[in-house]
Amino acid sequence: MNRTQVVLWTTLALVGISIFFLVPTFNWYRMPASERAEREQDKDPMLAKILNLGLDLRGGTHLVLELDRSKLDPKLNINDALDRAIEIIRNRVDQFGVAEPLIARQGDRWIVVQLPGIKDPERAKELIGKTALLEFRMVDDSGALAAINNALADKKMSMTQFLDQLQKGDAPKDLLKLIPAGYEILPSKESRYLVVKSSAELTGSTLVDAKVELGGQYGYPTVSIEFNPEGTRLFAQVTEANVGKNLAIVLDGSVQSAPVIRSAIPDGHAVIEGTFSTDDAKLLSTVLRAGALPAPVRVIEERTVGPSLGEDSIKAGVRASLIGIALVILFMMIYYHTSGLIADLAMIINMLFIFGVMASLHATLTLPGIAGTILSLAMAVDANVLILERVREELQLGKTVRLAIDLGYKHAWPAIIDGHVTNLISAGLLFQFGTGPVKGFAVTLFWGILISIFTAVFFTHMVYDTWLARSQVESLNY
Repeated sequence: MNRTQVVLWTTLALVGISIFFLVPTFNWYRMPASERAEREQDKDPMLAKILNLGLDLRGGTHLVLELDRSKLDPKLNINDALDRAIEIIRNRVDQFGVAEPLIARQGDRWIVVQLPGIKDPERAKELIGKTALLEFRMVDDSGALAAINNALADKKMSMTQFLDQLQKGDAPKDLLKLIPAGYEILPSKESRYLVVKSSAELTGSTLVDAKVELGGQYGYPTVSIEFNPEGTRLFAQVTEANVGKNLAIVLDGSVQSAPVIRSAIPDGHAVIEGTFSTDDAKLLSTVLRAGALPAPVRVIEERTVGPSLGEDSIKAGVRASLIGIALVILFMMIYYHTSGLIADLAMIINMLFIFGVMASLHATLTLPGIAGTILSLAMAVDANVLILERVREELQLGKTVRLAIDLGYKHAWPAIIDGHVTNLISAGLLFQFGTGPVKGFAVTLFWGILISIFTAVFFTHMVYDTWLARSQVESLNY
């Protein structure tokens, strides 16, 4: 095949492939919002085939988290801790069913989390920020708690006041002596307190599963947990050695329950009971499965984009894009006549290819991404303007239409390549060093520039070749 046939069949193939990848996206966003929400909950396979909308278009929660270095294990450096925290947060978010979250490192101590579709920022912070350090500690059975309570009553002091003084280091010495060595006081449910061992007999690092089950005490849901072989062995040893004693199940420094060990438990299964709501039990099981964070995280930036604002952004973006494209098409038609129509057709195909590529990559479309698309379309039109002005110069020198077009493409090519390569470098740097929306802009700009080289140069040249081969064109009339 000659060059014209190769470009023609390549274009037709790419058009077909782009439409193939865009059909699921088109069908998905035609559905009512309620149906889409149900399908997202059920993890519909179509979700893996669509072009997703980012936080600014769909609505959701944006958080910037900072890892608390002061509570980091000295054996773990900050880079490893951040990587581990990101992985754990990603596991939690994935298990919670958030579609297309963005979880990325920013700087040397921050983590950016974007959760499209999550409208409750408090729930998001609870899911992400919970350290989820699960420990099994023995409860003191020497009567220390009763002695402490009696002493506090004599001093007319509450347990909360005592613990505050304890934390500040100025608690009364006579009260300190009542706490057994190697033990500490932890809060429990319903404003109760327990004296438990300072060191854990077993931690949640040996868990392999945690799931919500119904039928607990007073009808509350429970969280059943299962240990790996190492955890099963340790749990059996602990329960066997402490039959008749209370074993406290401690989560992030708070006692969830302290059941009596009635017999050795060799099968590696246990149940966490408490006054959980269904949502609380689901959240707890999720964070336990994902694992504990290496250190607490705190939210230093928070933004919530409502779904209505996202819809307004979509409408405004689409409106601005359509108006801009319509004005460009009109200008090219008026100024360059038939040649302008060819450039307009190339621009429309360019836009189809860009969205087709993004859909095939299962990318996320954001407002900066739309801006990158429009910029790449403008560059495609600019390339055509360079070519057409070169052709005009050749025609003014008395060249035939055929020769003028070929020379116009030849002479415009270096300028087009220079402009596109410099922009490709810029897009690459933005993608490498940018985060979030900046990366979205860089991705669409990168693919848009590559595609515009094909549509603005090879596709339009193919159209001219086909047109001149079938018609006797004496003038381009511009």
